[in-house]
Amino acid sequence: MDPIREAHLSEPGLLVIDVAGSDDATVLAFQTAIARTWGTSTAERTTRDPGQPGVRLRMYTDLRQILDEEASSPEPASFGT
Repeated sequence: MDPIREAHLSEPGLLVIDVAGSDDATVLAFQTAIARTWGTSTAERTTRDPGQPGVRLRMYTDLRQILDEEASSPEPASFGT
């Protein structure tokens, strides 16, 4: 993976998370779990290091952007009242 530069973390609350896992599904599931809680730039694909097992993913997360899962969930349908 590319080195993390100071510009990536210019303010408190910003994280660069490097994830390594055995397969795409595992690291993408982890990314999804983090993105449900905090503002996160998501990746569509993982990377592989030649000659190394598994996959990697880098994501950028802002701990200051706490997402309200209830507010983002659609209201249940109401059928007649």
